[in-house]
Amino acid sequence: MDIAHLIQTVAIYALPVLFAITVHEAAHGYAARYFGDNTAYSLGRISLNPLKHIDPIGTLLMPLLLYFATAGAFLFGYAKPVPVNFGRLRHPKRDMIWVALAGPGANLLQALLWGIVLIVLIGSGVDEYFFLKMCDAGLKVNLALFAFNLFPIPPLDGGRILVGLLPWRQAAWLARVEPWGFFLVIALVIAGIVDTWWMRPVMDATKSVLNLFLKPLASLFY
Repeated sequence: MDIAHLIQTVAIYALPVLFAITVHEAAHGYAARYFGDNTAYSLGRISLNPLKHIDPIGTLLMPLLLYFATAGAFLFGYAKPVPVNFGRLRHPKRDMIWVALAGPGANLLQALLWGIVLIVLIGSGVDEYFFLKMCDAGLKVNLALFAFNLFPIPPLDGGRILVGLLPWRQAAWLARVEPWGFFLVIALVIAGIVDTWWMRPVMDATKSVLNLFLKPLASLFY
């Protein structure tokens, strides 16, 4: 393992990852409060302070262990989820869709912003490797979080969105998966199913859409 390369990689990805998970979780809290649930607010979780959202195991230890164990080929981690009491939402079944969408939506917006900064830096003649790679990392991290969290199994955001969209009977059946959903998702990740059949197609499609928005800006510089 190249320690120097690891340190460089951590330095490049640290800020984008902290922004990505912090804004993602805070967005859930803001949305929940807007739709009537103050649980996250009362616990101080509607915050842009990364320390409020970092999980020592899921955010720090697990990704580092997987990086060393797989030589960087496989990474997985998670932040402390913002608590939401869906029963307190004014229209629980409908509003949970918007609360769940808020997190991935925040990542999509951040991916767009990192893309804008990258274009502006390159167009302005900045060739500093560290900053260019950080912008690229910000784009990739947020696209990955956007795609992964939309995977349609609760407790991931995509699963909760699907629960909100399905008729009551089917929604109740899917909601019962949640206590074991995390382990099911981990198994599917390890098996490569999530990456091959979900992450890559969703990320590629989303990047193509973002490029449509970024192309007019890029044309001003290139």
